[in-house]
Amino acid sequence: MSKKVLITGANGQLGYELPRTVPEGYECILTDVAELDITDSDAVSAYIAKCKPDVIINSAAYTAVDKAEEEQELAAAINETGAKNLAQVSKDNGIKFIQTSTDFVFSGNGCSPYLVDAPTEPQGVYGQTKDDGDKAVLEILGEEAFIIRTAWLYSAHGNNFVKTMLRLMSERDALGVIADQIGTPTWAHSLAHAIWKAIEIDATGIHHWTDAGVASWYDFAIAIQEESLHLGLLEEKILINPLTTADYPTPASRPAYSVLDKTVTWKTLDMNGEHWRNGLRKMLLELGE
Repeated sequence: MSKKVLITGANGQLGYELPRTVPEGYECILTDVAELDITDSDAVSAYIAKCKPDVIINSAAYTAVDKAEEEQELAAAINETGAKNLAQVSKDNGIKFIQTSTDFVFSGNGCSPYLVDAPTEPQGVYGQTKDDGDKAVLEILGEEAFIIRTAWLYSAHGNNFVKTMLRLMSERDALGVIADQIGTPTWAHSLAHAIWKAIEIDATGIHHWTDAGVASWYDFAIAIQEESLHLGLLEEKILINPLTTADYPTPASRPAYSVLDKTVTWKTLDMNGEHWRNGLRKMLLELGE
């Protein structure tokens, strides 16, 4: 008998990659808000009673960082209440629960990779609601909780920085990109593999997963252009100018430094992350197919 795995946020980037990377022995039950409103505890309980999953992966999230500053209640409902509802039903029914989280739970004022037990200090509504959701999961599930933080996620599916850059590079003669925010681009495909491995070994605790290496958004954009020109996804090279955060103000502040320390996770899962540029190349190859 295969294990049933309920995946929330199936229309998102990670939700797209999880069923594409599912190992043998698992059956995916894909849900998004149309099938399951995770903010409704009664709906969550009824759905779980009906499909009886062995594992729940919560990849649903409110991720519109700037819009969250205005839609605080909605962001909190999805990121905090939704996570709380899923954690509680998991505890009540003996279900393994995977909570996905973000680098935005940290202040971004550091200068070395954030350890899994580093104090959280969100700077905006999005980060605060994700942090509140994580804390609710820990409170409900205790030592059985599994939380995996990631950063700078992209995929061939959905809207993301890579696809936005490709569009703008094909439309404009020049482009300005932030050069003083540092993190690690992460292909959602690699995160999905890490989550399946975590389920396989029944990992617990707080973990970090991104691809390897670091970059600024400017570095990332340069790499996107170089790789896309090589693959024929772009026809002409354009000028890409480095900008400072002050040059491009946004409603929500972004972490200046959000590199996550993966040491514990790579050791626990016995998986080392691939360099982010290799992941980018593979994703662009998929786009070009």
